[in-house]
Amino acid sequence: MSVLPSVLDDAAVLTAVTGLAYTGAVVTVAASSVLSRSSERRRDARATLTILLRRRGPR
Repeated sequence: MSVLPSVLDDAAVLTAVTGLAYTGAVVTVAASSVLSRSSERRRDARATLTILLRRRGPR
């Protein structure tokens, strides 16, 4: 019996779990960048969001 289907299933599950965890982190940071009362925390959350989304800031 081939092991390939089992490996592919495990890889698909791992990819899905990793994607969901990353999405959860981005949503949490985005929410904190909008909802935080402190301007310093909002700035830090926006910087973290920029890193997570791999965007460049203004030059």
